[in-house]
This record gives sequence, structure tokens and C-alpha cells, in this order.
Amino acid sequence: MENNDNQINIELNEELAEGVYSNLAIITHSQAEFVADFVQMMPGMPKAKVRSRVIMSPQNAKRLMRALAENVQKYEQVNGVINDVDTPPFPPMNFGGTTNQA
Repeated sequence: MENNDNQINIELNEELAEGVYSNLAIITHSQAEFVADFVQMMPGMPKAKVRSRVIMSPQNAKRLMRALAENVQKYEQVNGVINDVDTPPFPPMNFGGTTNQA
């Protein structure tokens, strides 16, 4: 018999299920939290819009990093290596703390 004590019932409403498109992630952190802003930049447009913001603890940020790495590896095993093309640098954006772009 399977033990279902560790299952989590996760709800996803229709609006969130549609998702948002992002072609840039700006990640900042403080001692207490990581902030990931998912941005949509349009070619030739001087202004970009944050489409979603996720705030998480350092522990959850590390779990996310591991989960992304694992999923990229699985994807590449099935679909081939993802080409990591160099993109032109975006204007520096610093909202306090250390910033990285992905």
C-alpha cells in the first residue's frame, strides 16, 4: 500500500495557468531573501516590464537552482544541448543587493 502522507494538493487557477512570457530574469538578494523579477523586453523598445516577481528564502532559492539544473539536464538528454547564445548586455539594473541576469 502506498503512503500518501507526503502528498501536497496544489491548486492552479485559470489565470495563473496561462503563465506569462519572460525573456529576461533579474535576480537580486539580501541576507534574508532572493527576489526574481521576470521581465518581458521587446526588441527596439527602451522600456521593459516586470511580468512577475517571486520572493523566496535562500534555502528555497537553492532548491530552485537544483531543480532547474536537473530539468535542463533531462531536457537536453531528450532534445539535445541548448545553445547558450550571447546576447547584448542590457542596461544595468540594480534594485539593491547583488544582481544577476539570466
